Amino acid sequence: MMDPKTAADAYSRLIIIRLTEEAIAEEYKQQEMKCPVHLSIGQEAVAAGVSLCLSDQDVVFSTHRCHSHYLAKNGDLNRMIAELYGKKEGCAKGLGGSMHLIDEGVGMMGSSAIVGGSIPLAVGAALSFKMFNQPHIAVPYFGDGACEEGVFHESLNFAALKKLPVIFVCENNAVATSSPLLARRPANNIFQHGQVFGIPGYQVDGNDLASVYATAKRAREHAASGKGPVLIEARTYRIMGHVGPQQDCSSGLRTQEEWDQWKDACPIKRFEAYCDEKNLLSESERETMRRSTQLQIQEAFEIAKAGAPAEWIA
Repeated sequence: MMDPKTAADAYSRLIIIRLTEEAIAEEYKQQEMKCPVHLSIGQEAVAAGVSLCLSDQDVVFSTHRCHSHYLAKNGDLNRMIAELYGKKEGCAKGLGGSMHLIDEGVGMMGSSAIVGGSIPLAVGAALSFKMFNQPHIAVPYFGDGACEEGVFHESLNFAALKKLPVIFVCENNAVATSSPLLARRPANNIFQHGQVFGIPGYQVDGNDLASVYATAKRAREHAASGKGPVLIEARTYRIMGHVGPQQDCSSGLRTQEEWDQWKDACPIKRFEAYCDEKNLLSESERETMRRSTQLQIQEAFEIAKAGAPAEWIA
């Protein structure tokens, strides 16, 4: 079970992701952000639970849907929002936009819009850690669609061969853009893909932060002990559409019944219930945290809008 301090840290990471992305969805309608945005609303517990187990020196590599990974790794909110507005104060100096967040200072080593593109980069970082006897871990985040890319399997093989300190984290939201998982593959068993390489795999409820945390903690202990990589499949659901500030039930890609069912399984509501059950974090404490976070987000948008435009290199 979590202790109160860890629970407060976990809740802080959950709400900064959720409230920031809700603000992005609202502000995006003003058409001042000139980059596409891929939101993680509904998936927050994966990034929050994994990042709770990581040290400041551990590194993460992300995807086009990267806000949650950056914020969960204690990324700078002001710099992230400035990046979305294309301002030079952004974490990529306003040149990367939403899909290309990077901040080496917090271990966010980059994110790529190429599906599966960050996976081998994380393996390379882990190889460096092993070669220089550094006790750090590399974490590539990727979606279920990336598991159909050859580089995923190649990376598993190499990481297992060299016993590299990698935790492969698949955020399985059961859809790649608009293609349902079972229309693309014969079985829903991503966590088993590492077995042929001798990689232990875990399947976890990605909307249950406590379970994600416990699984990631075990995975980090395994990888850090020199036993090699681990594969985690976290089953979750994105409430918003593939890209943009709206949900996509009206498109016919998902039914309203399915959407309602997953919305009720909100990871934040579930963690709040867990905190109440275990007497870890009271509602008054949570409300204070939410108010403080809202003010922080409001200030971040004000700073970003007043920032200087990116300086493009001719």
